[in-house]
Amino acid sequence: MSHVHSELPVSPGTAPMPGHRVEITERGSFCFANCSCGWFRPARRSRDLARREAAEHLEESGAELEG
Repeated sequence: MSHVHSELPVSPGTAPMPGHRVEITERGSFCFANCSCGWFRPARRSRDLARREAAEHLEESGAELEG
């Protein structure tokens, strides 16, 4: 299981933005990618594809991949 986390900066006078915590879980031969912001992808047989889609989501949202 992979966990990716990002803390977005908070500007004075604004509400905190939700962070992005992406989780990739496996069930049988399928991988699922979802994020704490509500983003998700359907089950994939390819772990690499699930990880790549998660990384693309973080990039598009301005978050950075940890690790």
